[in-house]
Amino acid sequence: MNLDYIVREPENISSNTPILFMLHGYGSNEQDLFSFRETLPADWIIVSFRAPRDTQFEGYSWFDIDFNNPENFIDTDQAKESLNNVLENILKIVNHYGLTESKTHLCGFSQGGILCYSLALKYPEMFNYVACLSSFPEEKLLDNIVKDKKKLEHLRFFISHGSDDAVIPLEWGRKAADLLYDLSCYFTFREYMSGHGVNQKNYMDLMEFFSK
Repeated sequence: MNLDYIVREPENISSNTPILFMLHGYGSNEQDLFSFRETLPADWIIVSFRAPRDTQFEGYSWFDIDFNNPENFIDTDQAKESLNNVLENILKIVNHYGLTESKTHLCGFSQGGILCYSLALKYPEMFNYVACLSSFPEEKLLDNIVKDKKKLEHLRFFISHGSDDAVIPLEWGRKAADLLYDLSCYFTFREYMSGHGVNQKNYMDLMEFFSK
């Protein structure tokens, strides 16, 4: 399934031009994280996907969420379908630009971040920088993750969470630190005085992460 997306292309594209894929949160759209492009490296290709499902109000989602049922918070089948869709579209786009020697990065907010954890840990050889904002690693999507330290060593994670997040509890977000520590991954975990969103300090730290 071809996902809708918007893209910012640099002036020159070669086989080693870095590319960043963005995955928005529930009820949002491809314009949301794309606003970050102004302060991201000018020589990167930036692709922001639109999730395939309409939500009840407006915007889109990668999978349904049941806020009243923490045990079955996500629709696992829909999430796995979206995961495969995103992977397929990433491969198509990377191939379209002929990026045979480039670094591929991920940035996901909330729902999008859940998918980013899974993509990066299932296919670590494909990715480099991975930012997961106001999110958490969902165990039901982490079957068959790679545990070979050699294959994981080039991944770099930036994890951020608001201390007053009323949508995804901070405790859920902190699971990422335990998981990535156990896998011996390189990661930065930051907590901010904010709710379910990205405040100014968080944004600046994220941009610093991507500029390294």
